[in-house]
Amino acid sequence: MLKFTTTLFFSFFSLCLFAQNAGLTGVLQDDKDAPVLFANVALYTTADSTLTKVEVSDETGKFTFRDIAPGSYFLSATYVGLSDLKQENIELTAGKTLDLGTLTFPVAAVELEAATVTADRVMVEVKADRTVFNVDGTINSTGSDAVELLRKAPGVTVDNNENISVLGRSGVLVYVDGKRLPLSGDDLSAYMRNLPAEQIDKIDIITNPGAKYEAEGNAGIIDIRLKKDKSLGANGSVRGTFSHGRYAQGNLNFTGNYRNSKMNTFATAGVGGGQRWNDMYFVGRQRGLILDESNREVTDTENYNFRLGTDFFLNKNNTVGFLINGGVTDMTSNTFNEIDIRQMSTNQTDSILVADAMTLFDNDRISYNLNYRYDDGKSDKSLNVDLDYGQFSNRNSRYIPNQYFSDGKTELLSRVANEITTDSDIDIYTGALDYEMNLWGGKAGIGTKYVRVASDNTFIFEDEINGQLVQNNQSSNVFNYDEAVYAAYINYNRKLNDKFSLSAGLRTEVTDALGVLEPFDEALAEDPVELNYTSLFPSAGLSWQANPANTFNLNIGRRINRPDYNVLNPFNNRISELSYEKGNPRLNPEIVNNVELGWTLKYMYNFKIAYSKTDDQITRLIGPDPIDPRAGFITWENLAEQTVISANISAPLQLAKKWSLYLNLNGSHIDNQADYGDGGTVDVQAFSYNVYMQNTIDLPWKIKGEISGYYAGPGVWGGVFEYDPSWSLNFGLQRKFLNDKMNVRLSVNDVFFESGWEGVSEFNGLTTVGRGNWDSRRGAISISYDFGNANVKSRKRKTGIEDAAKRAGGN
Repeated sequence: MLKFTTTLFFSFFSLCLFAQNAGLTGVLQDDKDAPVLFANVALYTTADSTLTKVEVSDETGKFTFRDIAPGSYFLSATYVGLSDLKQENIELTAGKTLDLGTLTFPVAAVELEAATVTADRVMVEVKADRTVFNVDGTINSTGSDAVELLRKAPGVTVDNNENISVLGRSGVLVYVDGKRLPLSGDDLSAYMRNLPAEQIDKIDIITNPGAKYEAEGNAGIIDIRLKKDKSLGANGSVRGTFSHGRYAQGNLNFTGNYRNSKMNTFATAGVGGGQRWNDMYFVGRQRGLILDESNREVTDTENYNFRLGTDFFLNKNNTVGFLINGGVTDMTSNTFNEIDIRQMSTNQTDSILVADAMTLFDNDRISYNLNYRYDDGKSDKSLNVDLDYGQFSNRNSRYIPNQYFSDGKTELLSRVANEITTDSDIDIYTGALDYEMNLWGGKAGIGTKYVRVASDNTFIFEDEINGQLVQNNQSSNVFNYDEAVYAAYINYNRKLNDKFSLSAGLRTEVTDALGVLEPFDEALAEDPVELNYTSLFPSAGLSWQANPANTFNLNIGRRINRPDYNVLNPFNNRISELSYEKGNPRLNPEIVNNVELGWTLKYMYNFKIAYSKTDDQITRLIGPDPIDPRAGFITWENLAEQTVISANISAPLQLAKKWSLYLNLNGSHIDNQADYGDGGTVDVQAFSYNVYMQNTIDLPWKIKGEISGYYAGPGVWGGVFEYDPSWSLNFGLQRKFLNDKMNVRLSVNDVFFESGWEGVSEFNGLTTVGRGNWDSRRGAISISYDFGNANVKSRKRKTGIEDAAKRAGGN
């Protein structure tokens, strides 16, 4: 594959003919005449302020631009801790290199009239507390959704059941625009599957959050940030996407914004739909039987969503705002399930179970936010207050006709039909207050938060008798789960000297949860699930800038992952009569301790190693049914412990003037240990690794090309499922028209169709070999158009007012 990719790259470049160009060089220094190392130096055309090229100064402060078209330019240089440097009236002549000599950064900030320029963001930014995956900058995101984007995100893996892990650790908390989603399992997967990539601006991956953030989520927080325009005036965009693999999908999205010195109003609306498919195949061996199962699913989806908000700038210090999010998702899924049941000793078929089910799924969601923010730019005091209410309604019904046939399906032996209805209503109430101020030469923060999640879940199991559906009270129940978390935190960070910075925090959370199981058959009543405990979550970080080229960061933290309604309810949710999933009402919360050490080289190359140990790890296990020797099920258990050692490397590389490469490598070693008695033991060790690469190439005729892909090595999902390697290769093209207002993207994902999964699980006498694939191979076209009268040039604002995008991160 490498030879093929390399050959293709050089074929592209052989088509490009360059005229005789110019060069530019200079040396950067500070006000003390010391060279400024590794500063960002950007060159813009004078005519329209278009970014031409970006370079970085070397160890002596020198920068050089090569192969620049003759013309008029201006230069901007930036460096952390220094005011920006700007050099205008640069005239480049063909065949000559202009030497600007020594340029000195100004001592104090100078108010300049700044032109709004459009430039490509780097795909991945590594900051002190998070990794930022800039989705809108990648062509191959076209036609995909939030789940597929997370498969490409650095350090993130998504398994065959769409469970998310980061740096090899499971238990990720998912946010949207700084607000936690109260969904998990299939509900979370359905939401993200219907969140189109075209609405996503970036994804923040916070692996070791500080005390300001919720302690929930062992692997940290993934915050999906939706697009929001900050330009002055009225503007907007409309984007349509069509993609096709085995089936067609499409979506249409609109964003609008109006902003002036008093207010900012923004809105988003989208509609999408189409079909997707998912195939899974399993061969299980248990109790002298072989169960050969095929499961093919085709899902029709319709999705509608909207977002509306306004921020009112009362004065230079005070902002109030509101935000409303809502959406509706309707899905119809047809599953074609067949299990060939054979004797292990003779390999002779006893019977064949055919369970072709139909599932109807409806999700309605709406959330409201009220916000007040106070910012005192002079004393750096700030106060942020958020009040939130969210309502999520899920309606799910599945009709399963279980038909047993003889070998060869020549004779119908028996038929048992069921209908399963699983309805849930979730209400989430949140109140948060954060206050920050300067203290003792640093910044101190305190805050408090209240979160209550109330979920009412009704599970109805019906038997079809003489053509009529009759409720089976022994298999039906109502499960209500109410969880309240009361939190308070204190956080402090300061610079100790020119090289060292320290941050430390402590968060306290009091959890009060009650799960009540109400079976329709009183003989099956169980005691309520009560959880009442107080936990402390310390966090600390130390940063050392050894020299301008090398920065080291050490972070430690403690986090928790609480079981939710999806994994606590013991209701049997069936795929067929021989395959089902059930929760475990006796699960304990899992506690993890994390240590991370990071190294940033030249502000571009990032290296991280991490260690985590989790007690009572909640994991997904596959086991045999204790009564029916043919049946198997999936449940949730606490592992005794899980230990993960991981490493990550990310590096942007400029291989040639028109060819840039982003490279991300992630590796982890996982050790799962547990003993449940009666032969139910877990002793699994696995090393897994993932390599992601994205090449961006400037082609003739203003076309931008993209070649991206990943290779995922073997690893382990859940507690015991060990999977084999997989890989994917994607191609994309982009061209802008009409003064860059229209953007056309073409992409083909998973060209060789190798992103499927395959593996084996062994637990408690059940050995299962499985493989699967989904609609990952797709061709897509996306067309967007930007419109409006937003100001292209404006003076930097002196009011210090910031919009609500700043308020969303934290607590």
